[in-house]
Amino acid sequence: MSDSFAASKDEAETAAPAGTEPWRATILTLYPEMFPGTLGQSLSGKAMAEGKWSLDAVNIRDSATTKHRNVDDTPAGGGPGMVMRADVVARALDGAAPADDPRPRLLMSPRGKPLDQARVRELAAGPGALILCGRFEGVDERVIEARKLEEVSIGDYVLSGGELGAMVLLDAVVRLLPGVMGGAESGTEESFEGGLLEYPHYTRPREWEGRTIPDVLLSGDHAAIAKWRRQQAERITAERRPDLLDKG
Repeated sequence: MSDSFAASKDEAETAAPAGTEPWRATILTLYPEMFPGTLGQSLSGKAMAEGKWSLDAVNIRDSATTKHRNVDDTPAGGGPGMVMRADVVARALDGAAPADDPRPRLLMSPRGKPLDQARVRELAAGPGALILCGRFEGVDERVIEARKLEEVSIGDYVLSGGELGAMVLLDAVVRLLPGVMGGAESGTEESFEGGLLEYPHYTRPREWEGRTIPDVLLSGDHAAIAKWRRQQAERITAERRPDLLDKG
């Protein structure tokens, strides 16, 4: 069984440009009730209602064949915890999408390649994603290899499962879809674009608790403002994420 959170057909036809398909996300999870969660709010929720993207949550347990619908078993070779079974996961994957589905197949995993803005942009430019949310000690390696799953990590820490990681990935992708953010520059002038963290921002009032907006930002000199912002971005990146400068 799956829970679809796509906009209605009428909404999608009204909002989506003619000849285009919405960006499609399919989540495979043991807890489909967790979705859409926060993805149903704010920018991503509005974009979903407008038919710019769709979300389908598939319960992995529906692919189990045992009496108690077991999805896991003890690890071969011994050790703590349980491992998600290859046969159950494979049936869930195959049932959720045909073999020729062009969408990348992702596995949220702490041992995966760290998710970065470049990969987010690649995903946003594609047709969608099929995302498997791992649980327990992990997923049987054989199904990772056989179904060519791309392991993705959102950070150097371990969560109870892949669901929150999937939500983070989807939020990052959906905001970059055409028409989701108000201004065309909203997705380009921010942290990690161009290899730097973002420069500081200010707004009214001009003075607050004795702190003032830098004069250059009020000068009207766009070249000077651009130079100042670049310098600030480089300074903050050097202080907080020097590894980004090393990559650049």
